[in-house]
Amino acid sequence: MQRNVKSLIGFTMGATDGEIGKVVEFYFDDETWTIRYLIVKTGSWLTGRKVLISPTALKEPDWNNRTFPVNLTTDQVKHSPDIDTEMPVSRQHELALYEHYSWPYSARIGTGFYGAMGMLGMVESRIPFEESIAARNFGDGKGDPHLRSTSELKGSELHTVDGEIGEVEDLIIDDTDWSIHFLIVDTGKWFPGKKVLIAPKWIKEAKWDTYKLLTDIPTEAIKESPEYDLSVPLPLNFESDLYRYYGKSKEQ
Repeated sequence: MQRNVKSLIGFTMGATDGEIGKVVEFYFDDETWTIRYLIVKTGSWLTGRKVLISPTALKEPDWNNRTFPVNLTTDQVKHSPDIDTEMPVSRQHELALYEHYSWPYSARIGTGFYGAMGMLGMVESRIPFEESIAARNFGDGKGDPHLRSTSELKGSELHTVDGEIGEVEDLIIDDTDWSIHFLIVDTGKWFPGKKVLIAPKWIKEAKWDTYKLLTDIPTEAIKESPEYDLSVPLPLNFESDLYRYYGKSKEQ
């Protein structure tokens, strides 16, 4: 099922022996457009520290009670690498995190929440995890250049071939594999009150230094595109109809 990121903020994350904390943000990979980590703010039991949890650790969510159960213990979380989420997260930090939790570096694990580790089919790494670490200078303090926060993406400007057309308000993810299916774009300054969906694969260039996303879709096409209504669940055929409207293929 597809869900917007905003609706997942505040979910409780529960370990096998107690509560870990609340989800406050997500990190995603800007090449695969897939969620890589949930950022969880712990309660007083861990002095409010923020920890990174991979979707690898998730079991089947309790959507009604807004809870993400994980196959971790509070002791594992307590002794996990202390990573400052306010600073760039380096590949060295990520390697330490994966080694601590014994998470797989790459490859798919099952096809849903019922996979080997209760994971939801992660998108495979661009290159094996160990190679990606060796290939990058993780001592330069810049962190992984492809790891970005969802809050960082919000407010980014969407530009067409004709100029600016809107700002990213939220993201829609698939809760079976944590891939980002759409950016929710608010065109309120241009077409009052209208929100539209743009697939990440339609972004031809991302200028992260200025938070500008460029698409080759004409302004007029977006202006006349199907409107997204947050209060109404997406119809089953909405995605295929939207691709058809823009003349796009899911394989593109």
